[in-house]
Amino acid sequence: MTDRRLTLANDRVAHLSLEGQIAAPRYAETEAAEIALPVIDLLAAPEGARERQLLLGERFDVLERHEGFAYGRAARDGYCGYVPEDALCIPTGISHWVCVPASHLYSEPRAQAPRHLWVSFGTKLRVLRQEGVWAETPHGFIHAGHLSSLGKWHNDPVEVAGLFLGTPYLWGGNSQGGIDCSGLVQMAWLACGRACPGDSDLQRSLGQPLPDGTALQRGDLIFWKGHVAMMVDADLMIHATGHFMATVIEPAAEALARIRQQTGLDPLMLRRA
Repeated sequence: MTDRRLTLANDRVAHLSLEGQIAAPRYAETEAAEIALPVIDLLAAPEGARERQLLLGERFDVLERHEGFAYGRAARDGYCGYVPEDALCIPTGISHWVCVPASHLYSEPRAQAPRHLWVSFGTKLRVLRQEGVWAETPHGFIHAGHLSSLGKWHNDPVEVAGLFLGTPYLWGGNSQGGIDCSGLVQMAWLACGRACPGDSDLQRSLGQPLPDGTALQRGDLIFWKGHVAMMVDADLMIHATGHFMATVIEPAAEALARIRQQTGLDPLMLRRA
C-alpha cells in the first residue's frame, strides 16, 4: 500500500515516475514553484485538513492546478498535498534563510517603515543586495543580521528547538505562529542541514534505535504513537505538546508518567542521531 503523503498522485493525475506502478488517468511532470506567503497550510485535500505548513520561499513542485488549488510535493521532505494557487509564485532563486525566531520584511530599509510581512524562522529569501544593515529581497527589506546564507546551518538541533519555547501548539504547524511535536523536530533538524520527514511516524527512521534502558543524552528522540520529544540532557526533554498547548521543557520522567496515565501509552522506541 502506498502512503498518500509521499506518493505524488491523486484521482486525476500521477507523476511520470509512477507510470506502471499506479493506475492513473494521466501522468505528468512537475513544474517548480515557490511559496509566496509567510505561512501556508499544506492540505490533505482542497479545503481539507491541514497536514503540515510551508513557509515563504520554500520550493513546491506542482503536478496539477485545478479549481484554484495546486497539488504537488514539498521539496524539503517530499510531503504531498494541496495549497491555494495564489499562494505560489515562480522561483526567485533563494540564497538565504531566516535564522532567528522571527523577523519582519519592511517596505523600506528602516525600522520605522511600514511592516510588509511577518516571517518565521526557516523562511527562505533571495537577497538582491545589501544596504547597510538591511538586505533587500523580492518581498521587502529585512535586517541582514536575521539571515544566514544557504548551507550555513546550526549544529545543535536542541538549541534550535529552544528557539520555539513558548510557541503555541498547532496541529501540523511548522512556524513560530504555531508548531506541533513533529514540526518542532523537523524544523530543528532541517536548520542543522539534516534531512527530516514531517510526521512523527515517518521520523521513526531517524538515527539509530536505542535498546530499552539506555541512558539518554542530548538530542535523543523519544517516540510514542502520534508523538515525539527530544532530550535536552539526561533528565529534561523539549516537545510541542497539546497538554500545555505550547513548546515546553520539562522533566522526562514527569512527561512519561503523565502520558502513561492519560493515554496508557509507553514509548514505542528511542532513537539517537
